[in-house]
Amino acid sequence: MKTAYDIIIRPIITEQSMEDLDIKKYVFEVDKRANKIEIKKAIEEIFDVRVIRVNTCIVPGKKKRMGSQPEGYTSEWKKAVVKLSKHSKNIEIFEG
Repeated sequence: MKTAYDIIIRPIITEQSMEDLDIKKYVFEVDKRANKIEIKKAIEEIFDVRVIRVNTCIVPGKKKRMGSQPEGYTSEWKKAVVKLSKHSKNIEIFEG
């Protein structure tokens, strides 16, 4: 059985994700096999907040090259955009 910390890998901190903090949207890298229900339960358990919606997408790997070696790809990963209710507290990782 997977724990909540196995499902949520890390927060994604970019300019675009930081702009959505005021409307309580947060972006995380999650386990590729996790579904939306598991992601919702993991976020609620770890951060003690109420989740309204979870949107997921698989980010494809980028084409990379190392010197004269043939081209390869970075690994693909799963991204989850989590929308919190307006009455729940903010997630502290993204503040400051």
